[in-house]
Amino acid sequence: MGKRIAIVGAGAVGSHVGGYLAREGHEVIFIDMWPEHVEAMRTTGIELTGLTEPECFTVKVRALHLTEVECLSREAGIDIAFVSTKSYDTEWAAMMIRQYLAPDGFCVSLQNGINEDRLAGVVGWGRTVGMIASSIAVELYEPGKVRRNVTLGGEKHTVFRIGEPHGRITPRIEEIAEMVSVCDSSKATSNLWGERWSKLVANSMRNGLYAATGLAGGAVDLQDAPRIVALKLATEAVVVGRAQGFVLETIYGQSPDLLYAAGTGDAGAFQQLEDLLIERARTSNNAATHRPSMAQDMAKGRRTEIEFLNGLVVERGEMIHVPTPTNQGMVDLVRRVERREAPASVDLLNELL
Repeated sequence: MGKRIAIVGAGAVGSHVGGYLAREGHEVIFIDMWPEHVEAMRTTGIELTGLTEPECFTVKVRALHLTEVECLSREAGIDIAFVSTKSYDTEWAAMMIRQYLAPDGFCVSLQNGINEDRLAGVVGWGRTVGMIASSIAVELYEPGKVRRNVTLGGEKHTVFRIGEPHGRITPRIEEIAEMVSVCDSSKATSNLWGERWSKLVANSMRNGLYAATGLAGGAVDLQDAPRIVALKLATEAVVVGRAQGFVLETIYGQSPDLLYAAGTGDAGAFQQLEDLLIERARTSNNAATHRPSMAQDMAKGRRTEIEFLNGLVVERGEMIHVPTPTNQGMVDLVRRVERREAPASVDLLNELL
């Protein structure tokens, strides 16, 4: 018998991964709080689109609204629950699905931020696995419809990294890596926390900036203020990560050593990073309209995850006495725009220069 899989929080990433798994014939149950999205999945399925023809397909799926999840009590247990909610919804989502797990079932945090501790606080560390989706750039733009705005990672970039909190390579994370390889490149990693913090650096560098300014697309780095602020955010986060002892991975194609040097006062390293970002922006073939998830949330009038991204950098920095003024400033800017105290604008970044 195959594994029973739940996607808890069928947003852009959850629907994208779950859609591929459903097409492969896995028994996948999608659980979400948006009634129109649930109804669309039920009636027409999930429609996935990308930049190449093989990425464009529609698959019929089983979808449940939150009010219907209790029906799982009359079915076999869930073997793997991918928790793909916003960070601020982690605990209640874990509590909801915990009671329907099979005896050896477990949860996978497929989220932005670092939520494994929140997940483990509900289901236990033995039932907690982490999964990073790196540079996937997907958007749930209509009920039942998800669009991927960047090219596949393939051999050039490993998109999915699955790891155990204790750092050992286990059969279950190897199984998940093999399972999600139908979506894009994947691997089991022994460096979950380093991978997590590296993704947090990338998110902290971009998400809040796009949300606060309303900008979109990779060409943003051709503008001085966004480029400089993005690098200040990233280099602060790298210094905090290194101070915690994390072994960081390459971030946006840049060496963590170079980012660390820039974050600790090396002006030459900072200029080198600027030059690299400019070159990347000039040669990028990614969609000019792409917006990270936080910018999508801001445009939809939804709560952002700023306190779980840049806010986490600030929180950890305070714990180990590493200053993070630019990340704190970005938290403040995003909250102001989110509360409609200021319109999204590039001019806001002048406060962080």
